[in-house]
Amino acid sequence: MEGGGRVSRPREVFLRDYRPPAFLVDRVDLRFELDPDDTRVLARLAMRRNPAAAGDDVLVLDGEDLTLEGLRLDGEPLPESAWALDTEGLRIPGVPEAFELQIETRVRPRDNSELSGLYLSGDSLCTQCEAEGFRRITFYPDRPDVLARFTTTLVADRERFPVLLSNGNRIDAGTFEDGRHWVRWEDPFPKPSYLFALVAGPLAEITDHYVTASGREVTIAFYVEPHNAERCGHAIASLKRAMRWDEQVYGREYDLDRYMVVAVDDFNMGAMENKGLNIFNSKFVLASSGTATDQDYVNIESVIGHEYFHNWSGNRVTCRDWFQLSLKEGFTVFRDQCFSADMGGGSIKRIQDVDLLRTHQFREDAGPMAHPVRPERYAAIDNFYTLTVYNKGAEVVRMLHTLLGPEGFHRGTDLYFERHDGQAVTVEDFIVAMEAANGVNLALFRRWYSQAGTPRLKARWQHNPAAGTLALTLAQRTPPTPGQPDKLPLHIPVRVALLDRDGRRQPLRLYGEAEAQGSERVLNLCEAEETFVFQDVAEDSLPSLLRGFSAPVILEADYDNAALARLLAEDDDPFSRWDAGQTLARRVLLARIAGVPDADGEHLLREAFRKILDEPLLDPGLAAELLALPGENYLAEFVEPLDPGALFEAREGLARELAGTLAERWREAFALAAVSGPYHPTPEAIGRRSLRARCLDYLVRLDTPEVHALAEDLFAHADNMTESLAALRALVNSGAEARAQALADFHARWRNEPLVLDKWFAIQASSRHPDTLDRVEALAGHPDFNPRNPNRVYALLRSFAGANPRDFHHPSGRGYRLLGHWVREIDAHNPQLAARLARGFSQWASLTPERQQAAHDELKKIQSVVGLSKDTSEVVARLLEAGA
Repeated sequence: MEGGGRVSRPREVFLRDYRPPAFLVDRVDLRFELDPDDTRVLARLAMRRNPAAAGDDVLVLDGEDLTLEGLRLDGEPLPESAWALDTEGLRIPGVPEAFELQIETRVRPRDNSELSGLYLSGDSLCTQCEAEGFRRITFYPDRPDVLARFTTTLVADRERFPVLLSNGNRIDAGTFEDGRHWVRWEDPFPKPSYLFALVAGPLAEITDHYVTASGREVTIAFYVEPHNAERCGHAIASLKRAMRWDEQVYGREYDLDRYMVVAVDDFNMGAMENKGLNIFNSKFVLASSGTATDQDYVNIESVIGHEYFHNWSGNRVTCRDWFQLSLKEGFTVFRDQCFSADMGGGSIKRIQDVDLLRTHQFREDAGPMAHPVRPERYAAIDNFYTLTVYNKGAEVVRMLHTLLGPEGFHRGTDLYFERHDGQAVTVEDFIVAMEAANGVNLALFRRWYSQAGTPRLKARWQHNPAAGTLALTLAQRTPPTPGQPDKLPLHIPVRVALLDRDGRRQPLRLYGEAEAQGSERVLNLCEAEETFVFQDVAEDSLPSLLRGFSAPVILEADYDNAALARLLAEDDDPFSRWDAGQTLARRVLLARIAGVPDADGEHLLREAFRKILDEPLLDPGLAAELLALPGENYLAEFVEPLDPGALFEAREGLARELAGTLAERWREAFALAAVSGPYHPTPEAIGRRSLRARCLDYLVRLDTPEVHALAEDLFAHADNMTESLAALRALVNSGAEARAQALADFHARWRNEPLVLDKWFAIQASSRHPDTLDRVEALAGHPDFNPRNPNRVYALLRSFAGANPRDFHHPSGRGYRLLGHWVREIDAHNPQLAARLARGFSQWASLTPERQQAAHDELKKIQSVVGLSKDTSEVVARLLEAGA
């Protein structure tokens, strides 16, 4: 590669170097005199030496972008000669065994464009302290294994900031004669600094109440901008369902008098579980039928649940260090996935979760950004809030649930919470609790946390009709990943069934067993290869493998096309049915890309789609999933060198043929799936609207006046945002004359609704229309594009790079130059956001040569920026190492 050479990395932190904190904090008293331009912070820390740490008389406190105004040790001022200050923090030598340190700092929230620490969002002040934002508020040992009890007093102008919130319970309040007021909050539970929060602003309060299983009343309070007060109902109802579910499934009650949620428009993440005061990106709180889609409603319920579940899996029991991030995030994602499934998502939720994992996390595992669920090193911890930590971490927890069974798993979680309440712990502590509660040894299973990459599970079988046996051989192999060239076998639970010729599950009896043990079983693959022999197997039996996606692996099974079509038609496991269809479609598409079309596979796929559309009792939401072709990003993992344009054309060609061949059935299904009556986001209604959107998406590929009229009519008369967007997307993807007018009408109607306008940007950025690249370049200069708002940046730029591979990877390099420009621009004011955008280049080393060179040149240009943040620098360095 031209312009290569040694790739420099920023300074890294390693798991192996962990040491306990030299000093502990027992109590923190904070006083904020709040002002957007000049906030004064007075911190009083009751500290002592940590008896578990090596002796060191130098106190080191983290601090960034702070103005230090004063220091007192046990009430006495510290002269400048008694301390040292640098860009990373404060050092005070010679401190006593126990002492009180008083620190006065000043910060400028209005100038804080990183959205980390204390910053201004609209007219409100708010904080984001995970992972290392508290050090931007005051000097502190800003690490998760330092837990303290916090009391916080907020002082501000009453008219400008009538609402003053912080963690815990409100214990006092008052006013001053100069128009200021104050509120004092006390959090009775020890917490790390990353869970600290405050909010101050002109916010509307919407309250409700919840009575816990033990009869204690909890006040629920949501705080939003006044004009959004009517859009919190779904989020409040979701929270109450989550509270009840956690009591019923995990036996965990809420522990404070108040549970508060604040919605802000400027937020790098989805939401934050600060103890008692959750701060949310507004898109995961606000919903009405006119402004939110079905998916928005589903996402709100999921994220509300996720942050609430953190109260135990993350807050009451927290992480010892940031390498253990999946201890709270993977576990809590598993919890929120199960909650959403129980609330009505069911098998469709599972399919969607797996699709996300296979499309995006598997790509992460296969590229230069691959890392274990528990990373071993990082330069910027913000870069490790990844799908590997969250979603693969959730799959690892799910495997424990599979291996131990529901009762055994919950015995383990009960013991985990009981042993470690109020502690900062590790992945090992979680596994040890599972072992102790169930009397098992999970030593081999631990490798899932330390070994990167996605295992390949090879399955082959041999049927002996005379003996009535079926020998199933399973073999595993994990490809090399950066820093881990050699892989060891993992403990892989493989859920299986055997289907007879009528699609019925057979009783399963393994060789040596006296009798069958159910019709679905989990096989434990613990070696590189093992064979499992089933007895009493009927002729023409077909294995159904990895049912429910029982492990995060790539299955390579000896199914021919007919077997896949049979599973797609007959399997009673919805995931396995969907997976068979995805595999069959993938084979058909890869054959097209290779220039050797698979006529047999195409015929079977077409007939399978016909049967699904004709199946009268099929759940419409499941039908919508079964009728989806594999996405381009998923298919890209099976093609090298990758030509995204050729992949796009192959997929579009197949979709157009399916649209034409089955046109009448698509139209009939579209009409039959219509929902009558007022909008409600029930599972049934969501499924019907999802199927209608799928049908319209196929039909619009015909690009006929009749289909254009169908989309135009839906756009004109839709009474909910889900169908309005489905119609707009269809028009944007088509050659309809009404396309431009529909976009203009949508913008005119919703230009003052930021969350809806984000959808307008995203639809255009991901469009299949030939002019999309030109349009995205123009939208980057649109008056409503705000590069300082993460939601708007994600809507345009991440949608373009992630959901439009054909245009992002344009052979001219225009897509790379566009994204590279904005990575450089945004890095100057929000490194977290810029680093996430830079991940759009993650596939560059597998592309065709001309695309590789163009992407490489843009990455080098980003790397050459003077003063590039460590967040972006780390991502770019790892990406460039892939081609070094």
